[in-house]
Amino acid sequence: MIFRLSQRLNTKIKAGTLPAAPLDDNPYADWSARLFTADRTQYILLSQTSSLYSVVMFGRGITHDWLFIERALENLREFMNDDGLSLIYMNFIAPASASVRFCKALDRSVTGSINELEATAKLYLGTGEWSPFDVGFKLNETLLSAIAAKEVDNYATPREAFKCLGG
Repeated sequence: MIFRLSQRLNTKIKAGTLPAAPLDDNPYADWSARLFTADRTQYILLSQTSSLYSVVMFGRGITHDWLFIERALENLREFMNDDGLSLIYMNFIAPASASVRFCKALDRSVTGSINELEATAKLYLGTGEWSPFDVGFKLNETLLSAIAAKEVDNYATPREAFKCLGG
């Protein structure tokens, strides 16, 4: 399993030098992670690198790489269970989590899309009316052109793209 860390998050959790790496062979086991602040609170945005399916979690107290892995997997499991995707977690993500490595961001198109998701998350979290958990659901309903499945489609949602990863 790969977690692609932003520089800011890497500094926070002390994961060391990040190598470049291609996408994981298991598409469900490649996640990009970014630390951001909204309304003076730290959050971590976890986005599956290809589909941009996202989970938002609190960043406070996560100060080491092992703690990040533990909390990230816990949040993914809980979120996907509530989203009706627990079988994907159990069959593809949980087994891959036995071996985790940290890497650099995949490319600028992924980084740009994650920038958009972060800005949207900040808007929701800044109102004080949304929990990080609920913001994840809103992000996964967001139409994005970067993940459209076919050339005739102009947009797709991260949730739709995530469900189609397996084939």
